[in-house]
Amino acid sequence: MLLLGGFAATQAAHRFIPRCLPPRGHRSVTARAGSSNGSSSSRRELLAIGLAAGVSLPPSGMAAQPMDVEVKAEPAGSGAAALAPQVGKDIPRAELAPGLEISRIVKGCWQLSGGHTGERAGASPDHTSGQAAIDDFAPFVAAGVTTFDTADIYGPSEALIGRYLSSHPAEKPHCQVLTKFCCFGDVMDSAKELRSSIDASRQRLGLESLPLVQFYWHKYENKGYIQAVQHLGTLQTKGKVQHIGATNFDVVRLKEMAEAGAKIANNQVQYSLLDRRPENGMAEYCREAGIKLLPYGVLAGGLLTDKYLGASVSDVKINTYSKSKYASVIGQAGGWDWFQSLLQALSAVAKKHGVTIADVACRWVLDKPQVAGIIVGARNSSHVADLKTVFSFQMDDGDREAIAKVLAAGKQATGDCYDWERGGAW
Repeated sequence: MLLLGGFAATQAAHRFIPRCLPPRGHRSVTARAGSSNGSSSSRRELLAIGLAAGVSLPPSGMAAQPMDVEVKAEPAGSGAAALAPQVGKDIPRAELAPGLEISRIVKGCWQLSGGHTGERAGASPDHTSGQAAIDDFAPFVAAGVTTFDTADIYGPSEALIGRYLSSHPAEKPHCQVLTKFCCFGDVMDSAKELRSSIDASRQRLGLESLPLVQFYWHKYENKGYIQAVQHLGTLQTKGKVQHIGATNFDVVRLKEMAEAGAKIANNQVQYSLLDRRPENGMAEYCREAGIKLLPYGVLAGGLLTDKYLGASVSDVKINTYSKSKYASVIGQAGGWDWFQSLLQALSAVAKKHGVTIADVACRWVLDKPQVAGIIVGARNSSHVADLKTVFSFQMDDGDREAIAKVLAAGKQATGDCYDWERGGAW
């Protein structure tokens, strides 16, 4: 397994892998017809990214065919639907968009895409695939974590969520699924292909209308994202999509889409004690525009936990895609020694309130302006009890000042959200 040594190799190899990688069988995205150079370059780029993570792409030219999908609802009152729903109320709720209320802790489902099993041999059981993954939703919902975040590129994630919902019809009306439509390569503004992708998500999830589709566009130099978000708006008027969100967009592009008439409900961005780039203008713009933030990476793939307090860098095993990404983030934020000083400060706050480092890290982000909720990618339901304690305490000014002092000693980011992942400055 790869060790976290010095961070240089980790930063170079893993900057682009997480959350922007098409899995096996995902549609290829090519340039406009007649532009063979763009198409070839686009595909080479995707192949390079894919090979870095051990996945493959479909043959060039293969694309999903458009379809009109009829999603059949479960018959009311039949079988398990007649049972009382097992839905908890331990997790507070917030409005993400008009009429769309979510649990403030969202179950992140990137972990269901593969590459997240982590350590075996006596460690916590793997609930990231198959029936075990389906069954693992129930304890989260029973605790009040009723919102799931997924994407069209997260491998079998949407299908697994759909199977959970279809097998739990009593809980299904109380759950919210937030998915994504992700575009790579030079261009992807075909209304036909976009409709095909949205219909495929609806079919996999078993939902007539998707509560929220968060839109990702990788290459800003092509402004097809304006047309693409307008095509999403058309599907919204047809009832296939209820709300449109963004994922990893910067302020400039959010403004452009708004000026083109798009109503963006939220921007899902990386935001944590390690990555405070949303404070470089994004949070303020979202406040002015009425856009909510939905942060991921809050626990840095599990690195912002008590487990790594006092750990030597040579003892840390990078055995999941999440850790690959966030090890590189630690390198950008200040390095391992600085990270240990942060964990020490968080531990002091945690002990004061009788909670964990993870609880403090989550609460720090939840208390930020415009944050409706946070995405936590717990790999199994053994973490559910910990999630409940996030709301059992309040940090005071002394806590925040102690944390701020350590943050100030780290490297201060100057870029906007996801600039670095696109090849720009941190």
